[in-house]
Amino acid sequence: MAKYQRTSALEKALAVLEAVSDHSQALAPSDLAVRLALPRQTVHRVLGHLERAGLVVRGPAPERYSLGPRLSRLAFRALRSFNQSAPVRAILQELVEDVGETCNVGTLDVLDYVYLQRIECAWPLRLHLEVGSRTGAHCVSGGKVLLAHLDPDLCRRLLRSRRLARATPHTVTRASELERQLVRIRAAGYALNDQERTVGVVGVAVPIADRTGRVVAAVGMQGPLPRLTLKACERHVPRLRRAAQRIGREWPV
Repeated sequence: MAKYQRTSALEKALAVLEAVSDHSQALAPSDLAVRLALPRQTVHRVLGHLERAGLVVRGPAPERYSLGPRLSRLAFRALRSFNQSAPVRAILQELVEDVGETCNVGTLDVLDYVYLQRIECAWPLRLHLEVGSRTGAHCVSGGKVLLAHLDPDLCRRLLRSRRLARATPHTVTRASELERQLVRIRAAGYALNDQERTVGVVGVAVPIADRTGRVVAAVGMQGPLPRLTLKACERHVPRLRRAAQRIGREWPV
């Protein structure tokens, strides 16, 4: 008897969602049927229900499915709730007190960087952003360090799927130039933001890996020139890495 033949419709739907979410590329029903040992007609039926609910979407290739917008919204709400928990806030608060600048935890949503948690520094001059705010991943350090850890082919397709908006004269908007930068970021293990989103503001971020070693988010800091410089950002990288390791141990798997 196949693994899922005697399970409920809900369990089959969850199994399909988990299989789709485990892969960076869209999956065909035939692929899912083989992976889950389910009849194709069952997989088609489940996908139809999930598509109508907005949990999966078809495309860009026909008859291939990827995660839908409704599931992404639910996932980000869950992550925001998790990142408001006492352990993560305590780790981020310690980091803010250590480096003296505003720090954040964020993750990718396609080509957006979404702030899951932010704790402001005590300085009166600082950049205010709400939890849940989005910005182009290509122009902030947290977004760039996460793009650098994507599958290269997936990253290339994403960067060429839309125009990279110019936020400041320092923003990198050519996909080929950004790809070269991402190679260096992955090798270094951190990303800098040299006034690429806001003139006069610099920052740095490192990746957060969960207990399985998968990069799931970033922890970063930012502040205004001349109070914070790029060299100072680089000096703080070891502190950010220690915080990232602690947060990663708390991250849900």
